[in-house]
Amino acid sequence: MWTDFIDILLLAIVIYWLLKLTSKTRAMQVLKGLGIILLVAWVTDFLGFVGTTWLLNYVLTAGALVIVILFQPELRRALARLGRGRIELIGTQAGNAQENVENILKAILNLSKKRVGALIVFERTTGLKDVIESGTRIGAIISAELIENLFYTNSPLHDGALIIRDDIIEAAGCFLPLSDNKQIGQDLGTRHRAALGVSEVSDSITLVISEETGVISVAQDGKLIRYLDSKAIKDLLEDLYMIKQTAKHKGLRIKRKGRGDS
Repeated sequence: MWTDFIDILLLAIVIYWLLKLTSKTRAMQVLKGLGIILLVAWVTDFLGFVGTTWLLNYVLTAGALVIVILFQPELRRALARLGRGRIELIGTQAGNAQENVENILKAILNLSKKRVGALIVFERTTGLKDVIESGTRIGAIISAELIENLFYTNSPLHDGALIIRDDIIEAAGCFLPLSDNKQIGQDLGTRHRAALGVSEVSDSITLVISEETGVISVAQDGKLIRYLDSKAIKDLLEDLYMIKQTAKHKGLRIKRKGRGDS
């Protein structure tokens, strides 16, 4: 009996460790999917569905290999933290929503006016911890001046993406996955492809400022909407910060003025 207790305890520790390790990363979504398949496999095995159980077990076996291939960087970082005895969880902080909106809006409009290229990603339900760890940790309260300084040409972090989680600038100079969508216009560069790329693998919202034209665009759910005006940006930011608790799992309304999207 005591061996069963130890076995269950060890299993619980392993599951808890995996959840902490993949917290705020895209790997968490994959683990959730595999967990659902595992649960269904147990049910079909209990009911005696031999064929379905075999198929699900095969998917689980292949899924474990896919995880290793897709998440090599995350696994390396996780094992390194395990070796150092450190598994960290990043908490969120509540802040003044209206002040956040005003600061971000001011920074975006100033950068657009000066034609300074920028890429700002707002984390939502899907964690972006793996993206954050690809850049330089900031951990600072949102301010217009800080956002602008991080993107100015002389800044060493201006080429990467800025990641915002709630009222905290988590990191800058981050690398985003590039979209391979063939329908993207030829006039759009790496920043726009990166914005689309992260929107294809998460529910994040990404604002992009073109360095050549100063045009402001937004990427969400694998779609890019261009030529946003100040009102459209303010509406978007207010949806993110002021209706977040009630619309967290809903698509945000994005408005644009006058021009076509790409």
